[in-house]
Amino acid sequence: MRSVTLHRFEFRAMASVHELLLAAPDRALAESAARAAIADVERIEAKYSRYRDASVVSTINRAAGGAPVAIDAETAALLRYADACHRESSGRFDVTSGALRRAWDFRRDPPRVPDAREIEALLPLVDWRGVEWNDHAIRLPRSGMEIDFGGIGKEYAADRAAAIAIAAGIAHGFVNLAGDVRVWGGRPEGAPWRVGIRHPRIEGETIGGIEIADGAVATSGDYERCFEAGGRRYCHILDATTGWPVQGWRSVSVAAPLCVVAGSGATVGMLLGDAAPAWLDAQGVDWLGVDAAGHIRKPADPRTPSA
Repeated sequence: MRSVTLHRFEFRAMASVHELLLAAPDRALAESAARAAIADVERIEAKYSRYRDASVVSTINRAAGGAPVAIDAETAALLRYADACHRESSGRFDVTSGALRRAWDFRRDPPRVPDAREIEALLPLVDWRGVEWNDHAIRLPRSGMEIDFGGIGKEYAADRAAAIAIAAGIAHGFVNLAGDVRVWGGRPEGAPWRVGIRHPRIEGETIGGIEIADGAVATSGDYERCFEAGGRRYCHILDATTGWPVQGWRSVSVAAPLCVVAGSGATVGMLLGDAAPAWLDAQGVDWLGVDAAGHIRKPADPRTPSA
């Protein structure tokens, strides 16, 4: 058997820097697989970014209140998954919550906490249950409604990148899309991959890690897009039922077979607050959370990640 070497590739997409580690017997095979994987990440960004005028998401949003928009099987599959996340989170995870961005701007300097009346005025536009959709078309029933795949799109792209690299003959790999990680095959020497879990308050520090040969790890936290005002932290993870940022967890990390499952699980965990540990345990996934007091929380059974 030919020996393999890990080859590293860095690229930028979805407003972030990403990394691929692909094991191959020669650089040419690794480069070919990397090009194909990166191209698909870029394809997904172009297709689903709310910032691209020609994207499927922008097309659907522009048609809100009007006629249905035709969709393909890939988009229908993402909508089905978003529907499952909505059910599991009791409506807190809602892909129609994009309208709330009109009140919440986490890049504004100086930051501004919106008035409660602004939030109340937007909540009628956050209504996944009111969306009319099937495998072939979707219609947002009210003008001003928006969908946003931000909660699952990057994670889906990580899974797609891994699948493409595996199909190209890469037996060991590590896809890191800005912290959303998908791995397979373990490290070439036989050890599992180790994914560090970022400290939610100390830049550059970790609170532990998860060792995994095949699967995914994703983290959702209150530290990436956030601001503080009046002694309170406001983060970009919004509870669709209230229109306000989550409170109760600094971060939740989840390990699961697919990155889209890990990512949505981490986000739903953040949204569920005190109910998160029981819900995460019921999903049968490994997880590691940091609560509002800074205490590390873990599953009660032997699946516990190392800290």
